[in-house]
Amino acid sequence: MRRRQFITLLGGAAATWPSAAHAQQPRRIGALIANYTQTDREGQASIAAFLDTFQKLGWTDGRNVRIEYYWAAGDTERIKASAAALVRSAPDVIVVASSPALVELRRLTSTIPIVFTLVGDPVGSGFVAGLARPGGNVTGFQAFDPAMGSKWLGLLKEAAPNLSRVAVLFGSDVPANVALLRAAEAVAPSLGVTVTAVDVHDGGDIERAVATFANRTDGGLIVLANPFTLTNRASIIILAARYRLPAIYPFRYFATEGGLMSYGSDQIDQWRGAATYVDRILRGEKPGELPVQASTKFELVVNLKTAKALGLNIPPGLPLRADEVIE
Repeated sequence: MRRRQFITLLGGAAATWPSAAHAQQPRRIGALIANYTQTDREGQASIAAFLDTFQKLGWTDGRNVRIEYYWAAGDTERIKASAAALVRSAPDVIVVASSPALVELRRLTSTIPIVFTLVGDPVGSGFVAGLARPGGNVTGFQAFDPAMGSKWLGLLKEAAPNLSRVAVLFGSDVPANVALLRAAEAVAPSLGVTVTAVDVHDGGDIERAVATFANRTDGGLIVLANPFTLTNRASIIILAARYRLPAIYPFRYFATEGGLMSYGSDQIDQWRGAATYVDRILRGEKPGELPVQASTKFELVVNLKTAKALGLNIPPGLPLRADEVIE
């Protein structure tokens, strides 16, 4: 009798072992960093911020969570291939930066939870039903609302009062870029500025367009955030300097790398926020019930060294309002 009881108990214990082992398996996260190469310091800084916050929340890569990274370098085909590979791997949660990458992911899955960062106008782009209750499998952190387009134009005009023409470098395949362009166009007449839309998708496009635009005086540039402009920021900064065009950019690192000025959300702060949402989803919350959060931390950076090289005398009030002045 005791032998039968022992065998029964052993069999019952064995039946529970697989589920216990399964419960101890690390959770899996896929991260699609569409705008950068693996060696890009801004991409690495973003991931470092995510991991730092994630670890403080109790998750350690290689112990109770496994994170797989996909770097697309702003290339459309690599974004599509990376999104497909990521969805096939069926992680517990996906983290993504950039609108084109989010478009691909939403096309491929409606069930895997997705947390986005650095996406503009997620409602207008059709990514979520609303900010308060996004619904579906997608939520995250909005980088810009469309009104930012008018703010960029106003700041650029303030920095260069003689400005009468502005070329907006944008991607027509990014709905948020189009909304930002329309906002700039709407405010332009009140500022005495004409806006030229420059749709760019490769290096040849931008070099030809900027060279043609620079044939006349009193011009400037607004550079919108998309995989192409972020990946090719060094070339864009060089072109602006070559043709002596005052320019405003969406993120701080454009100005620290030689651009005239930047105004935009703190991308490191957004990646830290993304870590908190991934944590909440892994602990059982639904992405559709987590509100999309708009940026609350914006940075104005003015590069006076670049202004001097351009022969531009920026009015003193603008640097006084800046979060950082580079001299």
